[in-house]
Amino acid sequence: MANLSRRRLLTATGALGLLAATPAQALDRALRETTKRAIAPAGTTLETVGIPVGAGFRRLAAGPGWPLVVRPDLVEPKTGRDDRRTALTSFVQLTDIHVIDAQSPERVEFVHPFIGSAHRPQETLGTQGAAALIKRVNAIKGPYTGRAFDFVLSTGDNTDNHETVELEWFLTLLNGGTITPNTGDPARFEGVQNSGSQLYWNPAGTVADMYKDKGFPLMPELLANAIKPFASPGLNRPWYSVFGNHDDSVQGSFPSGVPLIDGMYTGSIKIEGFSSQADAAKLAQAMQNSPLKAVELLLNFRGPIRRVTPDARRRPFTPKEYVAAHRDPRNTGPGPVGHGFGPANATGRDLYYTFQIAPGVVGIGMDTTNRAGLADGSLGDGQFKWIERTLKAGSSRYYDTKGDLVRTSAADTLFVLFSHHTSTSMDNLLPDPTNLLEPRRDGAALVALLNRFPNVVAWVNGHSHRNAITAHRGATPEQGFWEINTASHIDYPQHARIIELTDNGDGTLSLFTTLIEADSPYEADYGDSSPAGLASLYRQISLNDLHADPGLMGGAVDHNTELVLVKPF
Repeated sequence: MANLSRRRLLTATGALGLLAATPAQALDRALRETTKRAIAPAGTTLETVGIPVGAGFRRLAAGPGWPLVVRPDLVEPKTGRDDRRTALTSFVQLTDIHVIDAQSPERVEFVHPFIGSAHRPQETLGTQGAAALIKRVNAIKGPYTGRAFDFVLSTGDNTDNHETVELEWFLTLLNGGTITPNTGDPARFEGVQNSGSQLYWNPAGTVADMYKDKGFPLMPELLANAIKPFASPGLNRPWYSVFGNHDDSVQGSFPSGVPLIDGMYTGSIKIEGFSSQADAAKLAQAMQNSPLKAVELLLNFRGPIRRVTPDARRRPFTPKEYVAAHRDPRNTGPGPVGHGFGPANATGRDLYYTFQIAPGVVGIGMDTTNRAGLADGSLGDGQFKWIERTLKAGSSRYYDTKGDLVRTSAADTLFVLFSHHTSTSMDNLLPDPTNLLEPRRDGAALVALLNRFPNVVAWVNGHSHRNAITAHRGATPEQGFWEINTASHIDYPQHARIIELTDNGDGTLSLFTTLIEADSPYEADYGDSSPAGLASLYRQISLNDLHADPGLMGGAVDHNTELVLVKPF
């Protein structure tokens, strides 16, 4: 991420004169300045933020909001812009919801000591947590423009294990309706969290598991409450989605289409561990480096298994079926039809598209998932060239690969791009098994392409589960753009992000980014069975996950920001 000097950061936050002040005084002044600039901060982290309290198994309480940080990395902001700014668009990014069938036989929870994301103690409550986030989105608007959201876009890993039932729950969450977050036996939970294994948190059992050793409490009713039906309000705005690696492959890592592996989804055998930690470590390493080796190890495992109730709804979906489900009229919800995917995407091969965000602003939904497996991504050469053509068609001026300015007769359009992967996680250049001869392009190549077009203002993505905002400077000030990466909604801090684009009327644009939390209490009783209470426990348990990474929160420069850039025309 581009670094701000201490002086520039203090100038940006209005804190230059507060070096001698206490942290509380500095925060109070920064929050007062933020309040002056905001129109509608209620319901966002400008107003309040959950803070951990206590020791051991920590609870959450309401803390002071986060102030606005102005980022002058690309161009210095001009005074008086609040009085001149015009709203161009306001929208919300959801990302990495990871709707999980926590009881699926086709999961490898037992590698979590080596890959923390393989199992999370809060994952049984993911649908309730996502519904609470949707409720929050429906109740607020752009805090700096007061503009109702033009749309919501979910930037991939919408499902965890590309199961048909997970996709059904995801679509119902966003469109509204009743969800029963249970598979297998309709009357009881059949996942690892009531296995009695010391490797997992058993909330209803007294086994001294590795989570209780770290202070996790007993919650005897949690699993029974987690699988009860509940209603999602659905979004009240149009929504779109892009494809992530977990929407394509087993656990986001194994390649799809291996008959014996895919057959495990709907079977009755659930692997609960390998015979040794050494073997589990080998599988974890292969999942990150060698997908075919991972398949071999999984097919030849030795270790404890559990008989579970088979469920045909666990069948993995293909990219073609992902598009078909979005385009099914029954899943239109608040629209648009297809949620970005049109007839050109129907084969499941090319999952990229454009859409009109607002007058003069166009969105590009990219597909950065590599069908060869592994978590990281890349772009096929065909998609890369399509992006270049799309940008050229909306640019009256751009720079060629030699750095020379090219002028055209095209009308100017501002572009915002969306993908699952970040610029630094697009290094998986394995040949795509659906198009073995097509070259793959990495994140650096895409950044270089976008830097050629002054009217690219932002690239919005997920995958890292981290709040991070990066300034990508170009050869000239007008060629810079912002990469906006947002934390997941499965791992703490479970954020989503509001993004507002404004014309400042002075030759600059601003992107205001504001983080939001789910609409659920910061604290709930352990036995609370209401959807809001379960959503609250979802967040609290994620805070205490043994593999929780405090770095996912990001810093002040990655939270509530004003990102200034040159207006290109």
